[in-house]
Amino acid sequence: VSRARETLRQWEALASAPAQLRNAVRGHVAAIAHEEVAGQLVTMRVTELKQVAKGLRLAKLEAAGITTVADVLANSREQLLAIPGVGAQTVDEVKAAAEHFAERSRADTRPRFDPQRRDPRHTRIHAHLRAEQTASAAVGDLRETVHRFRERAMPYFAAADRAGSRLAMLFSRRKRRAETLARLEILEAVNAAPETLALERDLAAALDRARPERWTSDELWRDYERRAASVNTQLAKLTGSDVEDAGRAEDFVGADLRHEIETLPFDRSLLRTDLRYYQLFGAKYVAHQRKAIIGDEMGLGKTIQALAVAAHLAANGQRRTLVVCPASVVPNWLNEIRKHTHLDAFSLHGPDREDEARRWLRRGGVAVTTFNTIDRLDALPQRSRFALVIVDEAHYIKNPDAKRSKAVGDVIRRSKRAVLLSGTPMENRVQEFKSLVGHLRPDIADRVGEGDDVVGATEFRQAVAPVYLRRNQEDVLTELPEKIEVEEWVRFNAQDEDEYREQVRRRNLMGMRRASSAMPGSAKLERLAELVDDAGDEGQKVIVFSYFLDVLKAVGERLGDRAIGPITGKVAAPKRQAMVDAFTRREGPAVILAQIEAGGVGLNIQSASVVVLAEPQWKPSIEQQAVARAHRMGQTRRVQVHRLLAKDGVDDRIREVQEHKELLFEHYARHSDAKGTGPMATATAVATLEDDSIPLEQRIITAERARLGLG
Repeated sequence: VSRARETLRQWEALASAPAQLRNAVRGHVAAIAHEEVAGQLVTMRVTELKQVAKGLRLAKLEAAGITTVADVLANSREQLLAIPGVGAQTVDEVKAAAEHFAERSRADTRPRFDPQRRDPRHTRIHAHLRAEQTASAAVGDLRETVHRFRERAMPYFAAADRAGSRLAMLFSRRKRRAETLARLEILEAVNAAPETLALERDLAAALDRARPERWTSDELWRDYERRAASVNTQLAKLTGSDVEDAGRAEDFVGADLRHEIETLPFDRSLLRTDLRYYQLFGAKYVAHQRKAIIGDEMGLGKTIQALAVAAHLAANGQRRTLVVCPASVVPNWLNEIRKHTHLDAFSLHGPDREDEARRWLRRGGVAVTTFNTIDRLDALPQRSRFALVIVDEAHYIKNPDAKRSKAVGDVIRRSKRAVLLSGTPMENRVQEFKSLVGHLRPDIADRVGEGDDVVGATEFRQAVAPVYLRRNQEDVLTELPEKIEVEEWVRFNAQDEDEYREQVRRRNLMGMRRASSAMPGSAKLERLAELVDDAGDEGQKVIVFSYFLDVLKAVGERLGDRAIGPITGKVAAPKRQAMVDAFTRREGPAVILAQIEAGGVGLNIQSASVVVLAEPQWKPSIEQQAVARAHRMGQTRRVQVHRLLAKDGVDDRIREVQEHKELLFEHYARHSDAKGTGPMATATAVATLEDDSIPLEQRIITAERARLGLG
């Protein structure tokens, strides 16, 4: 009986372990926050308390040496009252402000894990998280086996106890003694059963893995680099920071609507992946609003939010979800469906698309097709109806007159729900953003103004709030490593200068851009090679983006066998993913080359932490999408972005154009309504050549010819 009871005791220890480990994680996080905030308060001037409480009288305190927030907290109320000229009201107000400031700072402090530094305090957190994860999984796996063991063993415990008592056995009748011994034999047989022996082994192994000290630092940090997104999600849920961060990001949603969304029943039984709180809110937002744009900043997991809606609908009997996306990301979507859900995935692209479409219509699941295929699928008759249509990279349908826009608009109208995904829904014109809204809510689109300047942007955001949800990285991924962006200006060497002047003389804008990029022998190519060498010395992997194939060829020849690729528009989607996988697996220095409009969309390359842009692009969104291939959920390192720019040339002009476009995007689309309810600046200087009646390209050529004295 002692053996059986020990088995149950081990089970109870395992069952209680997850809660104990979660509490330990919270304690470690709180201790780190307290320590880090204490260090910050020592350097924080006491005058900063006026941000919390207006009208504080601090002069007497400062004169007495109370110059930092830490000084306020370190001195008792009585000590502060002893300072001449300082009254009780001032002391109480200052103490309250300092305590509020410290508490708010601790609440906002999140551990930022750095696999390079391997802070021992963070290693302890990882050890407890890993132990909690394995213990929780073991509890779920063994629960039924333990239940069966308990049902078989418990009825015989009393008899076994009697058998262990000589006095009880001595005064028992012969029949009772025989029954007791028989029950004891049954209990011994239960202990010896193969299932019990396996249970004992499994419990011992699970208890061992539930010990935080069992895991080595190398194991923990390697695991984190593989599963950073999952580990950060686990930590955010345990500490409650997930809900706090998401709450701040969704402030724009009215209280009534927010309550309706948050209390909406949502079935996650067909999901394989845990959702961050902001992702769950986004999925519920789509389910509730029916037609919506998820415009989250790139790297926040728009794909998983859309798939969560598909899984919720499928669990409730609505089983047909259709994804429309660029051909280059079809393999990625198929992988993500299988990775994150229990839904069947179908590729409606390529030679088998008709057969796959018919199977999908019969069985249900998630079908993935492309913008250029959607109107050529004979197996999808006009009468076909869908539970959900997901449009990825939705800015592809911003032109309402384009054939693909009309085709996608047709399937949206045939669907009960639709979600457009785009991290940059507004690129050049507010009218294009209005066009996206028009696919979903024509009534809202009709109320939106058509201007393309910043005047009226507040009204624009208010109008689209019911259909447009956007969160930014700094709001909801507080653990994401920082992104450092550097402009690497170089000057033309003699060869560059001669080629550039020749292209300006020919009025060849593309030639001017190419001559300003990392061509053979150029100053940019030499600087790029230096950046790659530096990254290799630091153990970092690099992505190099360029618009031009001959630039990528020059870079590849310069870097030799360190380079993988290039990924171009002509490379088939499966081969693109194979290149990314090879890049991820490679040990040591590695560089992946990509044409920016091909590799900059739909690929996840978090194994790279250095991004090099060989030349500026006309649209800021193209550069942002490229950078987001690396700086996204799951990234564990600080991301360095190097923009190579040639001084005194077309790069200068393109940067001027970009600044105008970024201004528009910031005002109209970067924030959802709630974050910009304050008054907006309406007078902003925009530096471009003035005459809008002349095509931009022609104006730039004219400006460069004038600058170089070419007439």
